[in-house]
Amino acid sequence: MSRRLYSLLVALVVPFALLRLLWRSRRAPAYRERWRERLAAEPKPPQAADVWVHAVSVGEVQAALPLLRHLLGQDLRVLVTTTTPTGAARLKELLGDAVQHRYTPFDLPGIVRRFLGHVRPRLVLIMETEVWPNLLAMCAHRGIGTMLVNARLSARSARGYARLPRFSRQVMRSFSHIAAQSQADAVRFLGLGADPARISVTGSIKFDALFDTLEPPGDLTDRAEALRRTWGNDRPVWVAASTREGEEEQVLTAHAAVRTAVPGALLVLVPRHPERFERVATLVQRRGLALARRSRDQTCGAETAVYLGDSMGELGLFYAAADLAYVGGSLVPTGGHNLLEPAAAGLPVLAGPHTFNFAEVTRLLADRGALRQVEDADALAAWVGAWLGDATERARIGELGRRVVHENRGALKRVTALVDACLVGDCAPRTPLIP
Repeated sequence: MSRRLYSLLVALVVPFALLRLLWRSRRAPAYRERWRERLAAEPKPPQAADVWVHAVSVGEVQAALPLLRHLLGQDLRVLVTTTTPTGAARLKELLGDAVQHRYTPFDLPGIVRRFLGHVRPRLVLIMETEVWPNLLAMCAHRGIGTMLVNARLSARSARGYARLPRFSRQVMRSFSHIAAQSQADAVRFLGLGADPARISVTGSIKFDALFDTLEPPGDLTDRAEALRRTWGNDRPVWVAASTREGEEEQVLTAHAAVRTAVPGALLVLVPRHPERFERVATLVQRRGLALARRSRDQTCGAETAVYLGDSMGELGLFYAAADLAYVGGSLVPTGGHNLLEPAAAGLPVLAGPHTFNFAEVTRLLADRGALRQVEDADALAAWVGAWLGDATERARIGELGRRVVHENRGALKRVTALVDACLVGDCAPRTPLIP
């Protein structure tokens, strides 16, 4: 594939992407707001910035927060793009007007050219997995540095890129630097043709970001204790976080089995996407389970079986108030979500078999005994029931996870050193590949 053919394919997809935004806006109106930004054709274009940081959604925004604060601490002008409105809302909540925000422009030559013409960045930082051939080519042509930060590449994604070896090599060689989360990620990038002189292993800045985005311990503890009282101090509570389409059914099946073994157990169910809150509420009610909703401040009585976490930015609070956590996106093949936040809260963690987006974190937690992976709803119910019935074992496993998080901090220092060097035009690695 050539870049010209890639651009043609993107051009064909853009109208459908806009229609998808309109479709999603039926339940989340923010998807149809500011849509011209995605074409770099808004009436008020972005102002010039020293650094453009791209973070897809909430998870990437939270991971980027300490890096953003580092940049702002140097009086740099920063623009952040996100793909989702939830990412935009989280950015606003965390940093207010300290940074500019725009929605991510589509990767077409004319759109990217307009966007770069307005922003004129010295450096573009892309979080985790986004690879945009036209953006990379135009930045290289204009002498703008590009860095893939906290970079990860699953084996499945690597196989997909490998089907287009020439194109993949050209794209990977366009990055000024790739700061990989793990040695395995770095090897996959190298296998696709990345320049060995411009790739390093820094670790995951999510370990550091956790402590930047969490509330002060005292404040969070007080709020968690107050919330737990509303749930019932004496009843066992588990969280199913960031669940996806097709996953809530399995979680609710597991919860019914848990309540047979552990009467009075409460499930705090937190769907990944706000536009699905109503559908999930309906699903719970169809199962005949008594429901209370966070967004409506409904009372959680002894008869309540499910507490729907249909609010934004409160997952950390739910973790702090619960006894254990299942992290979603993993019983369905979407690759899983952030396992570190419940581990940092000292909770035993469960996940399904599909955690390829967090393969290294999964390995770290599982090797230390802080995470169990389950294959289906029956296995999920068995482990939830066993852990809810053994407070001593929960505390032991939770402490193992907390230690993993603390022991793996330090990536931020390595990443910021690379970013500072790139800002002065030196994108050579500062952290060598681990042999």
